[in-house]
Amino acid sequence: MAEYRFIARDGSIAWGTALEAGSRNAEPPAPAALHRSSDDGSWDWELQDGIYLAKDIVRELGLLLEAIRVQLGEAANPEALHANIEASLAVSGRETTLPLGSLVLQDKARTELAEQARRIGAALSGWAREYDTGRALERHGEELLRHLAFRSRCDHHLWTHEVTGMLTGPSGGPTVMQLFNEYLHQIVLLRDALLPFDNWEEVPIELKGGQTRGLRYTERAHAEFLSGLLAKPPAHRDIVRYAQSVLTPGWSAEGYGFQYRLGTILPAGLAAAPMDGPRYLLRWYPVSTVAAENGASAHSVAFDYAYADYYSAPRSLVDEGASSSDPSEPGLELPGAAEARLVPVEAGPARFQLDYRLRIGAGEYAVDLGQILRGHRFMYRPNPGTRDGSGNGGAEPAPVRAHDPRKVLRLPGLATGEKDIHLIRAGGNALVQWALLGKLYPENVVLLDRDDPDEREAAARAGKGFGAKFWVH
Repeated sequence: MAEYRFIARDGSIAWGTALEAGSRNAEPPAPAALHRSSDDGSWDWELQDGIYLAKDIVRELGLLLEAIRVQLGEAANPEALHANIEASLAVSGRETTLPLGSLVLQDKARTELAEQARRIGAALSGWAREYDTGRALERHGEELLRHLAFRSRCDHHLWTHEVTGMLTGPSGGPTVMQLFNEYLHQIVLLRDALLPFDNWEEVPIELKGGQTRGLRYTERAHAEFLSGLLAKPPAHRDIVRYAQSVLTPGWSAEGYGFQYRLGTILPAGLAAAPMDGPRYLLRWYPVSTVAAENGASAHSVAFDYAYADYYSAPRSLVDEGASSSDPSEPGLELPGAAEARLVPVEAGPARFQLDYRLRIGAGEYAVDLGQILRGHRFMYRPNPGTRDGSGNGGAEPAPVRAHDPRKVLRLPGLATGEKDIHLIRAGGNALVQWALLGKLYPENVVLLDRDDPDEREAAARAGKGFGAKFWVH
C-alpha cells in the first residue's frame, strides 16, 4: 500500500499508509430510513448506519423538511424555513444557537472557531437549499410523509416569528413542530460537531447501530464543549476531546491528536506553512499512521507529547554554541531540506509519540511532533505597534546573534537562552521552521516572514518583554 504524503510549501511530509477513497466511503450511505412506530399508522425516521460526509447528512435531513411541507400543505413557506435554518446557524442574532459573534474575542482559539462556525453554517444552510428538491417525496410518497410523526426532545432552538406562525397556525400543530425541532437540532449538532476540523467537508463520520437518533450521540460532549467555549478560551485538549466524541464515541484518550478507523486527526497547521496555518483547529488526514498487527484495520491510538510538561523538560543554552556576531549577513542555504517524515514510537498501550525527522544535507534531525505543534500554538508574530509605549518598543534593543539551525537542532532537550535576541536562519524553509518550533523552548519565539529591517523592528516588540528571544526565519 502507498505511503501517505502531502506537498508542503518547501517540500513534502510523508508517513504511514494512505487510505484509499474506497476504504473510507465506497458509496454514499443508504437513504434515511422510515419505519412504523406504532399501531396508529405513524412512521418514525432515522439516519441509517454508514459512513457520512457533512453533505450526506444534510441531504438526508432534507426528508424532514419535505415531510413538513407535505403536512402543512398550502400553508408551507419553504423560504421561511430556510431563513430560520440560516438564522439558527449564524453566530449572532435572536435565533443563533452559538452566539460567538456577540462576544469580543481577543483570544486566537475562539477567534478561529468563530470564523469556522461562520463558514460551516453558511455552507450547511446553502446545502439545505440545494437538496430541497422533492427527493424524499419521490422516494417515499406523499402518504407516508404525511404520517411521519415522532417526539423530538429538542434543545429549545428559537424559531423566527414567521415560522412560529406557520407551525402553530391552523395548518400546523404538534407534529410539524416536532419535525422542525428535530431538523434544527440535527443540523446544529452537525455544524458544531465539525467545528474542530479545518477540512470539515472531508471528515468521514461513522453512524452505527446502538447510537441515538442521528447525531444525538454527541449531545453530552456538545453541551460540555459549547458551555466551556462560551465561558473561556478552550485548551487544545478540549478541542481534541470533543473531536474524539464525534468520531470515536465510547473511546477517548488524552493526547494532542489521535488515529481512528477512518484516518488520523492532527492539528491543522501541519498541512500549511507555519506562518499561515491555523493554530487551534484540527485536520483529518486520510492516513493510517500506526499500522495494526496482522494487517487488520487501523485501530484507535492517541498521540503523546514527548514532554508532557515542557516546563520541566531538559534544556540546552544556545549561547554556549558557536554563533555569528553579524546578524545582517545573508541567510544560509540549507542543502536538501525538502522532505520530512513522521515516525511513530510506541509510548504505551494504544499510545504513540511521533518523531518529525528531517534530513538537511547529510545530517538527520529528530524533533517531537507534539512539541512542534505546541510551539506553533505558542509562537508570536512581529508586532506592528508603534514606539509610543505599545509592545516592548520603549526598551533598548537587545543584541542580535545569528545561529545556524543545524547547530540548534543538534542540542539535547529544548533549546533556550539567557539573554539577547537569537536569530535562527532557516532561509524561510517551512520544513526547517517546523523543526525549530519543536526544538525551541516555547516561550518567546517570533516567526519572521521577510527578515528585513522593518520586520525586525516589529519583531523586537513581539513576545515577552524579558528574557532571551528567538527569531526564526
